Amino acid sequence: MAGFINNLLILLLLFQNICLGFRSPLSVFKRYKDTSRSLSSECLGSDQTVISFGLSDFALDIRMPAVTPKQSDTYLCMSVPVPVDDEAYIVDFKPHASMDTVHHMLLFGCNEPSSTENYWDCDEGTCKDKSNILYAWARNAPPTRLPKGVGFRVGGETANRYFVLQVHYGDVSAFKDKHKDCSGVTLHLTHQKQPLIAGMYLMMSVNTVIPPGKKVIDADIACHYKRSPMHLFAYRVHTHRLGKVVSGYRVRNGQWTLIGRQSPQLPQAFYPVKYPVDISYDDILAARCVFSGEGRTTETHIGGTANDEMCNFYIMYYMEAKHAVSYMTCTQNANPEMFRNIPQEANIPIPVKSDVLKMMHGHHEETKDSDATSLLQQDKKEEILDHETKDSDASYLLRQAKKEEAEILDRNFHVAEAVEWPGLDLKLGQVSGLALDPENNLVVFHRGDHVWDVNSFDSKFVYQQRGLGPIEQNTIIVLNPSNAKLLHSTGKSLFYLPHGLSVDKNGNYWVTDVALHQVFKLGANEKEPLLILGVALQPGSDKNHFCQPTDVTVDPITGSIYVSDGYCNSRIIQFSPNGLYMMQWGEETSLGRSRPGQFHIPHSLALIPDLSQLCVADRENGRIQCFKLETGEFTREIKHKAFGRELFAVSYVPGGLIFAVNGMPYPGEAESVQGFVMNFSTGEIIDTFIPLRKSFEMPHDIVASEDRTVFVGDVHAKTVWKFASAEKMEHRSVKKAGIEVQETKESEPIVEARLKNKPESTDSLKNMDKQHLVQQASTTGASFVLITTLLVIPVVVLLAILVFIRWRKTTVYGADGEHKPDSSSCRILGRLRGKGSSGINLGNFFANHKGYSRKGFDRLSTEGSDQEKDEDDGTDSEEECSASPLPPAPSSS
Repeated sequence: MAGFINNLLILLLLFQNICLGFRSPLSVFKRYKDTSRSLSSECLGSDQTVISFGLSDFALDIRMPAVTPKQSDTYLCMSVPVPVDDEAYIVDFKPHASMDTVHHMLLFGCNEPSSTENYWDCDEGTCKDKSNILYAWARNAPPTRLPKGVGFRVGGETANRYFVLQVHYGDVSAFKDKHKDCSGVTLHLTHQKQPLIAGMYLMMSVNTVIPPGKKVIDADIACHYKRSPMHLFAYRVHTHRLGKVVSGYRVRNGQWTLIGRQSPQLPQAFYPVKYPVDISYDDILAARCVFSGEGRTTETHIGGTANDEMCNFYIMYYMEAKHAVSYMTCTQNANPEMFRNIPQEANIPIPVKSDVLKMMHGHHEETKDSDATSLLQQDKKEEILDHETKDSDASYLLRQAKKEEAEILDRNFHVAEAVEWPGLDLKLGQVSGLALDPENNLVVFHRGDHVWDVNSFDSKFVYQQRGLGPIEQNTIIVLNPSNAKLLHSTGKSLFYLPHGLSVDKNGNYWVTDVALHQVFKLGANEKEPLLILGVALQPGSDKNHFCQPTDVTVDPITGSIYVSDGYCNSRIIQFSPNGLYMMQWGEETSLGRSRPGQFHIPHSLALIPDLSQLCVADRENGRIQCFKLETGEFTREIKHKAFGRELFAVSYVPGGLIFAVNGMPYPGEAESVQGFVMNFSTGEIIDTFIPLRKSFEMPHDIVASEDRTVFVGDVHAKTVWKFASAEKMEHRSVKKAGIEVQETKESEPIVEARLKNKPESTDSLKNMDKQHLVQQASTTGASFVLITTLLVIPVVVLLAILVFIRWRKTTVYGADGEHKPDSSSCRILGRLRGKGSSGINLGNFFANHKGYSRKGFDRLSTEGSDQEKDEDDGTDSEEECSASPLPPAPSSS
C-alpha cells in the first residue's frame, strides 16, 4: 500500500509540472518585461535577443549595437532577421528609449535590408525591396498593444523576413560623455495564427502649392477603395508649420463619415478612432488638410525640408488574414467635385496654444517648462501612441511614402494574356491608338483600309495619297472589355492616317491624324468634330500648325489639352480647354547623349493627375520623360536596358503603376519586344509580359485599367491583345460575400471578377464575415481543446483513485482516520478551478475565442503593459480544497 501511495505522489508531481508547462504566455511575457531593464543609454549585459515562453510565444529584443552618433539629426539603421522560418505575428511592442537621447524610432519589415553591416547610415536606405512600417516611437510613448485577435504578420513565405530598426538621434549634445546607445524595442510574437492582420493606409498630397499670404488653402485627397473590407481603429495627422487642421472621412453613397480630425500642431500621435469605421469595396477614402500661407513671402510646396509642407493622413486598420494587405497609399484626388459637400468641421482650425506650438516645431526648441510636462502627462492619460515626426523627419517620410506607393501590388504580381478573349479575331486595320472610356469600355482607333508606308509622305512631310480620300470605315470602335462585343462605332469618312487616341472624363474622343496634321475632339454620338486644332494637310511648327502629331490627352481637373508633336517636331504643346495656345516645351535631340527635355519622336502621352505630371514615351531615345503639368519642368527619366532603342507607348494607373511597350530590336541586339510593368515611384521594372497567341510585331499603343487589365494594340499585326494580372488566374466559379466569379476552362488562365451590386450584399457580407471568424477562432483553439482533454482524463482517474482510497480508509480505520488530501493535489484542483495565471482557464479561454465580430475589438490601448491586468491574469497563490465539485468545461460552440 505504501508503494502505491508513493507512486501516486510521483504521478501528482509530474502532473503539476505538466500544468506549469502551460503557463499563460502573456503573463510570462509580462514578467519578462517587468524584469527587463530599460536601457536607453547603456547596453544589454547579455547577447540573448530571443526569449521563448510557452508553446507558441516568444520575445525578440531589437537594439542598436552600442552606437555613439557624432552629429545631430543622424539616422542610424540596423537589421535583425525574423528568428523563425514559419509565419509569426507581432501582438505587442515595448520600447527602450528616452527622448533625452532619441528623437524617434521606426521599425520596418522587409525581405532584404539595404546593408549587411552591424549598423549603417539610413541615407543608404532601409530596405532593398519594399518595406512596411510596423511600429514607431517618439517622446517617451508608452508600450503599445493591438486589439485582440489583431497582429502584424512576419516571417513565412510571403511576409517580412527582416526587421530594420531606424533611430533618429536629434540633438547629440546628450552624447558629450561619449556613452554608447542601445535604444530599441522588444516585440512580443506568437505562432498562433491571428484571424485579423494589421496594416497602414497612407493618404498624402504631393502637388499642393500654398501661395504667400493666402489665408486658407485646402489640400484634398481622395481614392476609390478597390479591395476587401478593412476596419479602422487608429489615425494620425501630419503637416509642417502651416497646417491648421487635417480631417479624414469615409464617403459611401454620398454620406461622409468621420474617421478622425486633429490639429497637426498637437503631438502627432496615433489616436483611436472614436467610433468603429469599416471600409468596403468602392467606398471613397477622403482627407483634407487646411493650410494658411500667412507670413510667407514665397510659394510653399510639398517637400522634405522645414520650409516645405506635407499633408499626410495615416490610418491603422485590420483585415481578414486571407485578404490582408500590409500597406496601401493614396496620393490622388479622384473626385474634386465631391469636396463641395465635405462637412464644415473639416474647414475649422483647431486652436493650439502658442507654447505648444513652440514645443512642437524643431527638437532644438522644445520647452521643458511645467506646461510642456503637463501636456506629455496628459498625452499618456489619453491613451495615444505618440508617433510624432517633426520637420527634420519629413524628408525621410516623403521618400518612404513615394517608394512604397505601389504597395497595391502583390509580391508575386504577374501579367499574362487572357487567352479566352476573342478580340484577336476582330477584323481591324492598322491599330494605332487605344483608350478606355468612363465605363471602362475599350476604345480602338484603327486605319481601316489605309496604311502608312514609304509612299505616304514626301521629304517635307506632306501627305501624298490624298487621292484615296478619307477612310470609309468607322475608325473608332468601342468594345466590351470582357467579350470584345461591338458596342458603338464612329469616325467614318473623317480621317486619312489615324494615330493617337484618348478619352476625356465626359466620354469625348480626342484623336490625332498624322496625314491631316490635326487634332480632333469628337462627341461619342456626334457626326462632326466638336473642336479641330491645326490646319488640314499643312505641316508646320508654329502655334497654329502641327507636323504629324502623335498623341493627345486632356487634364481631367483643369481641362487643359496636351499634344505631342510629333514625328517632325519635338515638342509638347499645351492648349486651353477651348483650344487656345498656352505654352510649349521640348527640343530636338542633340548629338551625343540625349538631355532632359529633348525628344526624338515624342510618341505617346500618359497623364498622372494625382501627381500633376505628364509622362512622354520618347520613342527613338528609348525612355520615358516626365514633366510638371503647370510649367513643363522636367521631373524625371525612366530608362532601362531592357527597353532597347525604342519605347513606343506608356500608360499610367492611379496608385503607382506605369505600363509600357517597346519596339522590335535592331539586328544583332538582344532586347526582345515586350510589355513592361513598372513602379512609378522608383522606376523599377516589376514584370514583363508577351502574348501567348500570335506574337508582338510592332506594339503601338497600350492602355491599362485600375484593376490591372491591360490592352496592347499592334499596328503591324492589326490586332489587340488583352492581358490581366495573375491573381485572376485559376479561379473557379464561386459566389461568396456578394462577389461573383465567372467560370472558365482549366486551360484558360484568366477569369473576370465582378462585384454584384445587390442591396442585401452588405448585410450578407457581415454575416459571412462573422461566421468565418467564428470558424477560424474555433480552429485556432482546437489544439488547446485537445491538450485540455488529455489533462482532464488523468484528473478524472486521480479523483477515482482518491475516492477509492478515502472509501478504503473509512472502511478500514473508521471516521477517525479521515484527513485532508495531499496539498499538491489541492494545488492542481485549485488551478483547474480558479484563475491562476499558470493554469488553463477554459471559461476565459473560450469566452475570448467564442467569435469575432466587426465591432468586437478593444480600441487601441497604449497604457503601460506593466500596469495592466488581463481577465485571465490572477495570482499564483494556492487555493484550499473545497468539497464543491469541479465546474463543467464550457462548450466550444
